[in-house]
Amino acid sequence: MQRFEYKVVQLRESLMGGKLSDDRLEKVLNKEASEGWQLKTITSADVKGRVGPGGVDGLLVTFERPV
Repeated sequence: MQRFEYKVVQLRESLMGGKLSDDRLEKVLNKEASEGWQLKTITSADVKGRVGPGGVDGLLVTFERPV
């Protein structure tokens, strides 16, 4: 039976209301792929901010690779 390991990366939109750039997502995907990770899912999420209560819109990007 093949086994896998998983990695989750949080990508947040800027606190000033800007959108998450396509370039930023592409860089993350290519960086992780170069280390053997394969994209499993991208999920929209409310990601907790570092300052104050609540969160901001963001993405949880999940990768997997064989162990």
